[in-house]
Amino acid sequence: MTAVHHPLADLPRDRWPRHVAIIMDGNGRWAQARGLPRAAGHREGVTTVRRVVTEAARLGLEAVTLYSFSSENWKRPADEVAALMFLCCEFLRIERETMLRENIRFRRIGRREGLPAEVLAELDETERVTANHSGLTLCLALNYGSRTEIADAARTLAEEVRAGRLDPASIDEATFASRLYTAGIPDPDLLVRTAGEMRISNYLLWQISYAELHVTEVLWPDFSVDDFHAAIRTFARRERRFGGVLPTAPA
Repeated sequence: MTAVHHPLADLPRDRWPRHVAIIMDGNGRWAQARGLPRAAGHREGVTTVRRVVTEAARLGLEAVTLYSFSSENWKRPADEVAALMFLCCEFLRIERETMLRENIRFRRIGRREGLPAEVLAELDETERVTANHSGLTLCLALNYGSRTEIADAARTLAEEVRAGRLDPASIDEATFASRLYTAGIPDPDLLVRTAGEMRISNYLLWQISYAELHVTEVLWPDFSVDDFHAAIRTFARRERRFGGVLPTAPA
């Protein structure tokens, strides 16, 4: 990539986010507005995933985490859930070649329990063949809920303490974070949510403690590379204090 031609070339590299987490919202509304079934919106959303991930890898970002299917999404109609699972398998089969070519490492976060066997097989194979890649980490949150993740981490620590492998007095934030699904991945410093919704939706609650939020009205199927760049520009303009410096009080 020749920096001078890149649309973000004017931004200092140290102002870019390392890890972008995305809540991909608006697929259903996109389809409804066009008189199409919700599955059509999800399929169009996969196209957006492809272009955003490709651009993130081209930019040299460390990680992108996508909220693909929450643990609460099982409550949706059975045909919609089945379509989402099919699309997940299709995406992984088609995009493995891209991940191999672009040096992308794939990670899954979320509970395995409840996922169809064919989905697990595609997830496991994609993780296996990309395990040694050193480029962008693409993290797919599937059957994921942050409260469940935190409870699972607490349970793991409790079991280690009970087995005598861990001293309770040694448990600190780093110890806890190392038992989360995202262990080994830097915390997101930018959280993007599409479709204008102003909520976190049980997503990466521990990890986004100091993330900058960027909410756009654009529906996920319409989210473009330019929109992705705009989110990064918004992030670059923020003053990130991490609680260490308070703004001067007005006179």
